[in-house]
Amino acid sequence: MTAVRIGVDVGGTKTEAVVVADDGAVLERVRLSTGFGAEAVIESTIAAVTALAEAAGFRLDDIGTMGVGIPGAVDSATGRVSHALNLGLEQLELGTELAARLGTLVRVENDVNAAALGAFHLLEQPDTASMAYLNLGTGLAAGLVLRGELWRGARGGAGEIGHILIDPSGPLDLDGQAGALEAMASGSGIARQWARGGDNAVSAVLDAADAGEPEAVQIRRRLFEGVAGSVRILVLTVDVDLVVIGGGISSLGARVLDGVDAIFADWSANSTFIQSLALADRVRLLPSHAPVAALGAAYLGGI
Repeated sequence: MTAVRIGVDVGGTKTEAVVVADDGAVLERVRLSTGFGAEAVIESTIAAVTALAEAAGFRLDDIGTMGVGIPGAVDSATGRVSHALNLGLEQLELGTELAARLGTLVRVENDVNAAALGAFHLLEQPDTASMAYLNLGTGLAAGLVLRGELWRGARGGAGEIGHILIDPSGPLDLDGQAGALEAMASGSGIARQWARGGDNAVSAVLDAADAGEPEAVQIRRRLFEGVAGSVRILVLTVDVDLVVIGGGISSLGARVLDGVDAIFADWSANSTFIQSLALADRVRLLPSHAPVAALGAAYLGGI
């Protein structure tokens, strides 16, 4: 059998594994619950790969390349994962452990970086293109694919724009800094500001703002400004051709994007330079339910 290319996205609650064809098509995908703690994460990842093999009809020794995207700080050279607290991981040699159990080299990457690579291939960008993937989920971060190659930076910090401060009078982030992008425009940041929305704080804020609730209107404005500010930073610092927005908040579609476009319009009306950047034209929403992190992980073997 031809060597199989697979990718795995280890999320906080679900682990998704995919088989990817040479042309980038996803041939099969499975989702299982993610374990908590080092051994449980390893076991649930192996379980997902095993279930994928059964569903797609290949053996584990048919695996040619395998990549894993996972939250936390990842040393892509060694496959070490650190500080993935939502998975109960302080430090885990994930690449080494999986390679020993599965008998194949396993590349490991931060999940947002993996998703950036997956979005780049899903949207069939040319190798000469540069793209940023802006993840608006529990946190806020970006992944960069420059001229077809994943860009991690000198120490792996490229794209960690959620820590950039843009509003000194804004809400505090978990580090005690005021007005960081993540505090303004992520699911966790919105939930801390609006403690009445449960697991759907962003939708709850938008509903309350639509009803005219003053506090919600203010939080909604910060959300739009935070997303617009993120795009502006990515364009001004890296001048990417495209900013693809993904993550849970992106599923709200026009309810968020229309507000962000209004921010772009205000900036453009006051600055011919900002107008020349054509920010709104560079933004695209990720297709819903696309397994971009798993897809991107499948391409790690070729990097």
